[in-house]
Amino acid sequence: MLGMSAFMDWRGGLKTAQGIFWFAAGGILGWPFALALAVPFLVEEAVLATISGEVAAIVSRGVDGAARSFILLALVTVMDTFFYRRLEVVPFNIVRYNIFSGSGKGPSIFGTEPWHFYMRNLLLNFNIWFVFAIGALPLSALQFRDRSVPPSKKTAFRSVVFLSPFYLWLTIFTLQPHKEERFMFPAYPALALNAAIGLHIALLYIGSSNPRAVFGMIPPKIKFAMVSAFIIAAIGIGLLRIAGMVTAYSAPLRVFDALQNVGQTSPGDTLCLGKEWYRFPSSYLLPNGMKAKFVKSAFDGLLPGEFHEGKTGFGIWPGTWLIPSGMNDENREDMSKYV
Repeated sequence: MLGMSAFMDWRGGLKTAQGIFWFAAGGILGWPFALALAVPFLVEEAVLATISGEVAAIVSRGVDGAARSFILLALVTVMDTFFYRRLEVVPFNIVRYNIFSGSGKGPSIFGTEPWHFYMRNLLLNFNIWFVFAIGALPLSALQFRDRSVPPSKKTAFRSVVFLSPFYLWLTIFTLQPHKEERFMFPAYPALALNAAIGLHIALLYIGSSNPRAVFGMIPPKIKFAMVSAFIIAAIGIGLLRIAGMVTAYSAPLRVFDALQNVGQTSPGDTLCLGKEWYRFPSSYLLPNGMKAKFVKSAFDGLLPGEFHEGKTGFGIWPGTWLIPSGMNDENREDMSKYV
């Protein structure tokens, strides 16, 4: 969001370096693939610099942003190397495994979904706002066509650039066999922007007073009532979705609440988890002295390992660098994980 804002705000001059840095911060501290959202803005900068002949200026700003980003990457790498006890560039490791890991590895071994997975998921979570987000570019093209004074090429180009990140992100991850809801999180600000622009253009057409237009023949009060009812309904559906998420998916938290009751457990007890182990929120929810263990079930993939709890002979925080036994990058089952 900060990166998009920096690229979009031209007040006081171009903020290319800030935009690059903020996107890099998201990629380094969060998820490296989020950098893909910066591509439309970088293309815009390159095109405008080529047209205006200010190539040297954009190169200077780009080098500035890259330098800031590499400083942040270096600091993070030093921190990771300290805790892992070996040189690790974590963002590179994420990209290497997910893209260059080779046959029998990579994200697809953890399950695949059909191409329309994100369409259904975003429609469920954002209802009509997802429709506006998808329709923002066609609506913009329609508006440009119908305007009495056509927009300048620069305005049209910038509009496409602003709308492109969401389409780019959705296309990239729709093409990936392995899909998860969380993969859309970085694009939520872009989705919200597209939806706002799509709604704005739709309201312009609805609010038209042209008597020859369809909406121009509808009395203003009726149009206001229709739009108000539509937006209130969309907001209501969104609130119901939030309430549904909180009430229908909070079962794991509620189940483990009972373990905190006095006399319910004793130090040294074990909580056994079966095939739905992934619904277990965190060991922090267990009473002191209780541990979570796995029992053999229908699940036949790799289960999480346990952090090493050695107190002496391993230095400080050994759990951050001692690798649990049986770990692998092929999702192969490790029988030692079971009790």
